[in-house]
Amino acid sequence: MIVTVTPNPSLDRTAQLSELRRGEVLRASRVRLDPGGKGVNVSRALAAAGSPTVALLPAGGPVGERLADLLAPEGVPVVAVPIAGTTRSNITLVEADGTTTKINEPGPEISPAELAVLEQRTAELAARAEWVVCCGSLPAGVPDDFYAQLGKLARDAGAKVAVDSSGAPLAAALAAGPDLIKPNLDELAELAGRPLTQLGDVVEVCRGLVADGVGAVLVSLGARGAVLVDETETRHALGPLVAVRSTVGAGDAALAGFLHAGGTGPRALRAAVAYGTAAVAQEGSRMPAPQDVHPDQVRLLAADPTLTLSGAAA
Repeated sequence: MIVTVTPNPSLDRTAQLSELRRGEVLRASRVRLDPGGKGVNVSRALAAAGSPTVALLPAGGPVGERLADLLAPEGVPVVAVPIAGTTRSNITLVEADGTTTKINEPGPEISPAELAVLEQRTAELAARAEWVVCCGSLPAGVPDDFYAQLGKLARDAGAKVAVDSSGAPLAAALAAGPDLIKPNLDELAELAGRPLTQLGDVVEVCRGLVADGVGAVLVSLGARGAVLVDETETRHALGPLVAVRSTVGAGDAALAGFLHAGGTGPRALRAAVAYGTAAVAQEGSRMPAPQDVHPDQVRLLAADPTLTLSGAAA
């Protein structure tokens, strides 16, 4: 089983526009409502693929109830920790050419008592899980080292740990030596403290992280695919070009594909890129179904250090 922990889940409303024009009244051609949050999306993709998963999350107010209701038809079991605050709602604007603008609310504050329950539930679920996946931003009231603490609880219970976050929470999580981290290019550059303009730069930073105790680093590179660095090898995978409908959740789908395919090695890397490619062809933050995913169309390549990278956040 794969347990996802999403401390700051959301209800995602996606509006399709012909063009985003500031200061004008715009009419959406289509609107969809999806459960959101990075870990929630990972569980959605895993459930669609037939992998056992549980989504652990704090939930408060009518939005929190609605979030759980939307996950039920997708076959995602939810363990909700009740909170006094209200679960956030996010807005995504997608233009006809695929350009995506996302407006994320900060989320509710979580009290120390609520946080303690979230930690307790993580430890309980980790005892029967293969992976505990810590995902997304941290809401107010949650310390930066929260994922490091969850990682220790999960490890003590016998589970492997993956972290998909950014900024201070990701940096703090490294101290616990997670088995896997999945940054995108911008997040890795922030972690490194410098621009990463070529694939060689990315590989250099990833190898340094592995040397410091991270089991493996999976970096999503948008249209440039993804690179995987672990103790034994470095691989680059590239998917086919597709029409982009929305980039929301593509990195989450890639992480789900990687874990669904075993969580290690070239086969999992190919699956990650196949899932990420399939996700950008979906509307809103809809996760791809197995029939949308084509690993056979993904090429495994040697990592070319001179490959120029740009616009690779996912």
